[in-house]
Amino acid sequence: MAKQVDSITIPRPDDWHVHLRDGAMMQSVVPYTARQFARAIVMPNLSPPVTTTAAATAYRDRIMAAVPGDMDFTPLMTAYLTDDISPDEIDRGYADGVFTAAKLYPANATTGSAHGVTDVRHIHAVLETMQTLGMPLLIHGEVTDSDIDIFDREAVFIDRILSKLILDFPALKIGFEHITTQDAVDFVLASGTNVAATITPQHLHINRNAMLVGGMRPHNYCLPVAKRELHRLALRKAATSGSPKFFLGTDSAPHERHTKENACGCAGIFNAPNALESYLTVFDEEGAIGAFEGFASRHGPAFYGLDVNKAQVTLQRGKTDVPAQISAGGSDCVPFHAGDALGWEVVPA
Repeated sequence: MAKQVDSITIPRPDDWHVHLRDGAMMQSVVPYTARQFARAIVMPNLSPPVTTTAAATAYRDRIMAAVPGDMDFTPLMTAYLTDDISPDEIDRGYADGVFTAAKLYPANATTGSAHGVTDVRHIHAVLETMQTLGMPLLIHGEVTDSDIDIFDREAVFIDRILSKLILDFPALKIGFEHITTQDAVDFVLASGTNVAATITPQHLHINRNAMLVGGMRPHNYCLPVAKRELHRLALRKAATSGSPKFFLGTDSAPHERHTKENACGCAGIFNAPNALESYLTVFDEEGAIGAFEGFASRHGPAFYGLDVNKAQVTLQRGKTDVPAQISAGGSDCVPFHAGDALGWEVVPA
C-alpha cells in the first residue's frame, strides 16, 4: 500500500481562466486569485467588453491597482472577439504584449456574451492572423440554438463548429475552456498538440444532481452546466492522467448573492478563495497527487509558451473551513464549498 502523502511543494500555479469583474467587485476578489496564483488569464466579458488594446491596458492597470502590495501577481489580458473586430487590432495588441490570447464567446452563450461571435466565418481573417502569430484562441464551446438541450450544447459545438475549425486552421493554438463532457475529453485527446483544455474545480466535484436534487441550488449553477456523473468521472480521469493537454482553469465567476438567488439566477461559481485546496482534494481522492504539479503548474505554461514560475507553494493536509459567504463588492458572495471543510490547506509563505 502506498504511503500517504501529507504535503506537496510545487511551482506556484497559474489560473488559465478567471473572471475578475470590475469596479468594487474586482477590488474585492482580485486578492483571492493573487493569493493563490502567480498569473491568470483574465476574461474580457465586461460591459462594454474588452475589444481593444487600449481597453485591455486600462483594465490591466485597474487590476494591478487592486493587488495587495505583498502579493506578486500578473494578469494576462485577452481580447473579446466580435463579428467585426479588426485583425490589425489583434496583431497590434499581441505585438505590444498586451493581449496574451483572444476569447471566442458564441453570442449569448453565457454571462456577458451578448456581443460575441454570431458565426465563426465572420472572424476567419482574425483567426488567420492569430494562427500566423501563434496566439491562442480560447473558446467557450457551446452552441446557442434554442432547440438544442442545454446538456448537449458542448457536444453539438464540437460536432458542428470545433471539428471544422481545426480543419480550417490546423496550426491555430486552441484552448477549449472549462470542458464538461466525455465528448470534449475525447476530442482534445484525439487532436494535435495545438489543442488543449482547462478544467474547473466544480466540474471535477459536482454533477448536475448538485444543482437539482433537493431543490434548486443556484450557487452550483454555472455555464457550461455540470453534466451527468459519467462526464464528471471522465473529467477527473483526464485531469489526473498526467496528460499535458489538460490544465488548471478555475472559471471563478463571482456574483452577488442576491443575483444568484432570484427568479433568473446568474451563471457562475466563485471558487477563487480555495481553488488549490479544492483541486488537490480531487487528486488526493483519485490517488494521483503526483500528477498535480503538472496539471497545476506545468502544462499551462507549456501551452502558452511561458516559463514555469520560480516561486513555490506548499499544501499540506489540514482543515480549511470554507465560510458560508464572503463580503465582496459591497455585498455577499457564496463561495464554492460554502460551509464545508476541505482536507488540504495552503501553507503561508
